[in-house]
Amino acid sequence: MVSVSVETAQQTEERLQRVLSEADFMVHEGLWSFEEFRADRPPALTADTLAMVRDADSWCRLVPAPSDGGDAERFGIFSFHFPDATDNSGFVGWLATRLKARLGTGVFVVCGSNRGRGGIYDYWGCPADLTAEAIKVIAELRAA
Repeated sequence: MVSVSVETAQQTEERLQRVLSEADFMVHEGLWSFEEFRADRPPALTADTLAMVRDADSWCRLVPAPSDGGDAERFGIFSFHFPDATDNSGFVGWLATRLKARLGTGVFVVCGSNRGRGGIYDYWGCPADLTAEAIKVIAELRAA
């Protein structure tokens, strides 16, 4: 269930800091990229597909980047699974703002739900060459 928090800015900061510290954080090995497909030809869902989304014109899936390099942009991926009943409202904007301020880059986030692991989870992508720094920032925030 989506939570609506009525709190001060300081309370929000403290809550989201706690949410980050309590989340199950995982770094996904390797590099990842998006593959695009025409809207009338949806791609196969394979075991290595991390996410699949679409718009009016195309399908897109997030998969391990090809080893030959290719021309697709490459990303590092990390994820958060949140404990059951955690009020993580505002988490994406909060962490994305901190990463932008520290690294100078934006991120992308794909969310899902797995009730067996507490509910909401987020997959985060950042430019491949900034993945190590993003993980360092997250580790510092989790330790604070």
